[in-house]
Amino acid sequence: MTLKQSILKWMYPLLIKARRNSDKGFTLENNKNVSPFKSFYDLKAIKSNGEPIDFSIYKGKKVLLVNTASNCGYTGQYDSLQSLSEQYKGQLIVLGFPSNDFKEQEKSSDAEINQFCQINFGVTFPLMKKSVVTKQAEQNSVFAWLSNKDLNGWNSQDPVWNFSKYLVGEDGKLGFVFGPSVDPLDSKFIEVVKG
Repeated sequence: MTLKQSILKWMYPLLIKARRNSDKGFTLENNKNVSPFKSFYDLKAIKSNGEPIDFSIYKGKKVLLVNTASNCGYTGQYDSLQSLSEQYKGQLIVLGFPSNDFKEQEKSSDAEINQFCQINFGVTFPLMKKSVVTKQAEQNSVFAWLSNKDLNGWNSQDPVWNFSKYLVGEDGKLGFVFGPSVDPLDSKFIEVVKG
């Protein structure tokens, strides 16, 4: 862990408290229970080790998809995501999607990202290959689905910063979008995961 990363990890609780009511602390909800036009279970991704994942294996489980970065003020959320993954094992799948889209806060290679997450945060949930998560030609197909209402049925909000969070329900419907400053262990977040 670099000095900058150590400082960011230490400052994370203060940052969350300060930004709780900022424009990055939003929650969007699929209030009308809209079904996707393209099935979530048709999606595929590539783990950071090159292993493909077919999302059909997630039928019947909630899936939390998060774009991540190692040099961000929100990097401390790796701890919260790991805790959430352990606490709701069997019910909730957490998937991390490293990205360098915001202020170049993820310049590391896939192998370096994995090592950083395992050593500093004990991350055991799957990390995907580093990719583009914002709307542009190279956008990861999973994030294209998450941020296009013509695919997911209702949401067009792409990540506004690192650690934007998308929760897909057991039925394959995108249920919620959470801004970066909503911590995964926040009581309202937990309520949604348990609901």
